[in-house]
Amino acid sequence: MLQSSSPFKQKLSPRTCSCIRIRNSYRPLPPATHSPLSFHRQLSTPRALAPTTPSPEPISPRLLHSTSANIASQRSEAISRHLATAASSPTATMSYSKQASEYQPRKNGALHTNEFRCYIEKDGMPLSPFHDIPLYANEQQTVLNMIVEIPRWSNAKLEISKEEFLNPIKQDVKKGKLRFVRNCFPHKGYLWNYGAFPRTWEDPNVVHPETKAKGDNDPLDVCEIGELVGYTGQIKQVKVLGVMALLDEEETDWKIIVIDVNDPLAPKLNDIEDVERHLPGLLRATNEWFRIYKIPDGKPENQFAFSGECKNKKYAEEIIRECSDAWERLITGKQQRGDISLANVTNLSSPDRVDPSQLAKIPPGQNLPPAPIDGSVDKWFFISGAAV
Repeated sequence: MLQSSSPFKQKLSPRTCSCIRIRNSYRPLPPATHSPLSFHRQLSTPRALAPTTPSPEPISPRLLHSTSANIASQRSEAISRHLATAASSPTATMSYSKQASEYQPRKNGALHTNEFRCYIEKDGMPLSPFHDIPLYANEQQTVLNMIVEIPRWSNAKLEISKEEFLNPIKQDVKKGKLRFVRNCFPHKGYLWNYGAFPRTWEDPNVVHPETKAKGDNDPLDVCEIGELVGYTGQIKQVKVLGVMALLDEEETDWKIIVIDVNDPLAPKLNDIEDVERHLPGLLRATNEWFRIYKIPDGKPENQFAFSGECKNKKYAEEIIRECSDAWERLITGKQQRGDISLANVTNLSSPDRVDPSQLAKIPPGQNLPPAPIDGSVDKWFFISGAAV
């Protein structure tokens, strides 16, 4: 049984609000106009500006003037640094990254249109997010690169285009219409930063011995559970925690659970049981989301292998290695590609490596505002039997 209602026409209780877990308490999500940076400033500013005990001795006008000028100078420097950082960042959000990413998005067309494309570039040169970005970010292979396709709490179904030259991120289209995931109460859009691992491929020619289903012909899907909302085309450095095995239309669709290595909670999350300990309810909500999210579009519930159990880090790392090996066979021409574009600029052993002169066909970046979307995208769908 399914009913729909707009979440913005009802009085919201604490249960119906999406929440962020902060220091063992839940806070309602800040308004959409607030970036994580502004939200952080709201939390930290009162302490920073707390009144100090007044000096018992009078301050001379000259000293007062000097102190005021000094404070003004410090504020000006701080504002300048903040503006410089904001100007160089693809979004106004705060980043925990210890160093700037060497990869940047290059966007063409407006989001929520058929023309939207998000390429990835390095030093101004377009690359394939599927084939050119290394899977591992360190020699120990404990930190991985993740491509963010869909920011948390958004609805547009964005994905790496396997068929197009250099595999840009675009919005999926079905029956001529741009796809948006529905809001299944009490969820809003995607629960995590959703994306993919580069240089991985779920081989549709191989049936997994435990799931009894073939691969879905895509890069490995990734759910990043850190506290910051990412942006499309962002390359996050993450560590692996576990994996779920979704069975989607008789195909194995692995969902790797990860966290940004720079997230404050990352040191405490080292395996899947740590997620339940520190973020209780998140794995259960993740299972439910994948199980029911297609129901509003008239499709049945999705099923899971392993009775919906989330397998541990070791198992997830084995799946990643298998899919990395499958991609290696694909990019070197040892496996049938089907309609997948293997164009790349960095793989010396690939017969599809392109000359840099061919990259001129990629148009320069544009900074266009998103196109308006239909209000029905914000509608809530109430599904019988679904509960977090």
